[in-house]
Amino acid sequence: MKLSELRIGNLTAKVPIVQGGMGVGISLSSLAGAVALNGGVGVISGVEIGFNEPDFLKNKKEANLRALKAHIKKAREICKKGVIGVNIMAALNNFEEMVIESVKEKIDMIFSGAGLPLKLPQLTKGSDTKIAPIVSSARAAALICRAWDKHYQVAPDAVVVEGPLAGGHLGFSVEELDKPTHQLEEILRDVLETLKPFEEKFKKKIPVIAGGGVFTGMDIANILYAGASGVQMATRFVATHECDASGEFKQAYIDAKEEDVEIIQSPVGMIGRAIRNNFLDEVKAGIKKPIRCLCNCLKPCNPLKAPYCIADALINAQRGNLKNGFAFVGANVFRIKKMVSVKELMEELVSEAEKYFNP
Repeated sequence: MKLSELRIGNLTAKVPIVQGGMGVGISLSSLAGAVALNGGVGVISGVEIGFNEPDFLKNKKEANLRALKAHIKKAREICKKGVIGVNIMAALNNFEEMVIESVKEKIDMIFSGAGLPLKLPQLTKGSDTKIAPIVSSARAAALICRAWDKHYQVAPDAVVVEGPLAGGHLGFSVEELDKPTHQLEEILRDVLETLKPFEEKFKKKIPVIAGGGVFTGMDIANILYAGASGVQMATRFVATHECDASGEFKQAYIDAKEEDVEIIQSPVGMIGRAIRNNFLDEVKAGIKKPIRCLCNCLKPCNPLKAPYCIADALINAQRGNLKNGFAFVGANVFRIKKMVSVKELMEELVSEAEKYFNP
């Protein structure tokens, strides 16, 4: 059966796949534009997006805003009519400025997690930009919806639910990762139930997009059958020609084995999933990396106590310098075996999903 389109307000993606935002610099205009061109929702990561600007270290705020504007325009040049979004973490110190600039550029959607984006509706009011919080529990979804309802009389245009198999920073404790009650399908069911009263009050459908461990077309079919309107996928899009990361970064994904994937403690106070390498081994051994706080990027980070600068490490990795950085990954990264184009990947996922999808 043919997959349903993903409809978010007046936006329509022909394929119900949202490419997850990946920072620093992993999903920029090239990847986001290609995904949108092939029917999905392409997402630019706003995390320290200006790292390649010549004045980044001196004028971080201006560099980030300039680069954000440029990447939104480049993505739109690649795909003039598709759905393009930007992921702006609530924990960013420049959160408000990045949201305002995105709205000025008429971005289709803003996705926001890594904290509670409680003021997001205030910053997008009066625009046609859709807003979607990213949550890892029904409790967080309820808290955000109640706050948005009380203060701004709005409900989310969509909600993204991330399970414990996702890559990057995770909204779970180590103990919660393997609990049956904290697996994606269970959280999805609870979030769908939580959103019902807000859908009724605001007389609109709030599509739920579920991600974290979604790897195959069969996974997509199962998630849609469980009630999601779409899926979020990130890890699989790294090993594509259009991904904005360096060749060395992409090769690390292709070469990764199951035993290479580990849970780490991030300097920002959260756990994350990454590919084990010498850099992370040395951090665990207590070897403090020469720290220079590049840009005071995240609110929870205390440079005086951090063993390394996470922005520096992720920028190094994006550029292929994995001796001085590391790669965040989803739990299924070891299943990636080769590089493909975004078009090939999307066609494979849709074809396989349609074999199994039977709502």
